[in-house]
Amino acid sequence: MALDKTGAGLVAGRRAIVTGGASPRGLGKATARLLAAEGAMVAIADIDGEAAAAVARELGEGHIGIACDVTDHARCVAVAAQIQAQLGGVDILINNAGITQPIRLMEITPSDYDAVLDVNLRGTLNMSQAAIPHMRSGSGGAIVCISSASGQRGGGIFGGPHYCASKAGILGLVKAMARELGRDGIRVNAVAPSLIDTDITTGVMTDERRREIAAAIPLGRIGHAEDVAGACLFLASDLAAYVTGATLDVNGGSHMH
Repeated sequence: MALDKTGAGLVAGRRAIVTGGASPRGLGKATARLLAAEGAMVAIADIDGEAAAAVARELGEGHIGIACDVTDHARCVAVAAQIQAQLGGVDILINNAGITQPIRLMEITPSDYDAVLDVNLRGTLNMSQAAIPHMRSGSGGAIVCISSASGQRGGGIFGGPHYCASKAGILGLVKAMARELGRDGIRVNAVAPSLIDTDITTGVMTDERRREIAAAIPLGRIGHAEDVAGACLFLASDLAAYVTGATLDVNGGSHMH
């Protein structure tokens, strides 16, 4: 997937899907904004179609917003086909859609488990399966999946054990897809953020708790959505042309392994 030298930017001329990209201060929107700034045409696929369309309008002419429930395989396939038709191809997929539940092990109900695993893990598989045929019919592509440090270390601040399991599952899925899809010119990688200042954390932590957490992080601060967006851009671009099956930690040094 060679860089389009006729445009400006690391992903100039490429067509990108970002799932879960409509949250105002979320990782998806920050990533969509950066991809667009680096020359990509971006499709925001979010369960809130109106919000997705609004984000697309913010990005500018040519970007699109589409309603998509990533737990619905048929809908993912339809969305990928629509993006292929409207943008002319699919080169990049950012599997960002996800939910969390901050509950303890013995409090997890079957419906809790299904909700989290269906969005985070099944949704990643569904959208990947939908996008891959379009990447294969083109010149390859790059898939980036958002995991979490909690899936590496077995715990986090805002996610219960089932959330950790879903994010750990993404890491295994990424490696398996990378092995299978490498011959098709499709690279698959993961980003594993730690605590990031997004809509999820707004109003949940006190200023004192934020200072305590930041003091325990080697880089001395809580992460920003733009930190994760930069990692996604790198993995989606030709700067990472020989990187597949990898996990890029974005945690300020809070989890080293």
